[in-house]
Amino acid sequence: MTIIVRTRDGRRLAVESWGPEHGVPVFLLHGMPGSRVGPRPRESLLYRLGARLIAYDRPGYGESDRLRRRAVADAAPDVAAIADELGLPRFAVLGRSGGGPHALACAGLLPDRVTRVAVLTTLAPRDADGLDWYAGMTASNVAAFLAAETDAGTDAGTFGVRLEARAALLRRDPAANLPFRDAELSVTDRRVVGDAGIRAMLLQNFAEAVKTSGVGWVDDVRALASAWGFDPAAVAVPVLFWHGAEDVHSPVSHMAWLAERIRGSRLVVADGTAHFGALEVLPAALAWLVDAGDRVWPAA
Repeated sequence: MTIIVRTRDGRRLAVESWGPEHGVPVFLLHGMPGSRVGPRPRESLLYRLGARLIAYDRPGYGESDRLRRRAVADAAPDVAAIADELGLPRFAVLGRSGGGPHALACAGLLPDRVTRVAVLTTLAPRDADGLDWYAGMTASNVAAFLAAETDAGTDAGTFGVRLEARAALLRRDPAANLPFRDAELSVTDRRVVGDAGIRAMLLQNFAEAVKTSGVGWVDDVRALASAWGFDPAAVAVPVLFWHGAEDVHSPVSHMAWLAERIRGSRLVVADGTAHFGALEVLPAALAWLVDAGDRVWPAA
């Protein structure tokens, strides 16, 4: 059941949770475009692990109000507001793809509340020193981020209009954004998203993400193409990074850059898989997040 949480500035955030109410709380921060109903493990697994999974629509997506000119760092106070409403003093965070930087923001800016973080594929900050940010990235992603960087920053700009048109297409046909239609997708990713269950979750996810507009998507791209608003090197909680070696949506060099700067973090690069391989390791990530011991992170 969806609940609405109010932030300090009065915005509404749409939140949903699964698993045992008194389980170990884990925030799942969705990809881009995405929503609170995006891909997640089955509820039977959540009960077996003792994990309470909590997801919310980032501002502008689904039923959450927009936050204009938001930065990646703005995810931290939003997650804190939800945790306060749910009575959760401490929690873990799991970020996938576009949710990865937002998960790190929670860890860096809420050090007394976040216990540990797992990040499954991610981008580095746009101003990452010494990183060729666009190297190895698909042409479509390069075009989108470059457009966001050069746009005037208004919804009437070329980038905003173009992405809003794509959102309108998704409202008419959610399957229009299904990854298996993407010519840039790797063979391994095609196998993952070809699964009927995953395909159904992605359809629901995309439909919910843009149900009213595409502004959440627009703002996500702009936030990721800008300074994050915090220093990833400040993250001091345990962090595990997982990345598919063949990922061309978020090149592995981005995660390597982050792992080098976050002291004590662990980076797992899995051969023979790519961006959507993250969906297959979600259960293992959850198992590590709820285990206070030293559970071994799987190789893939």
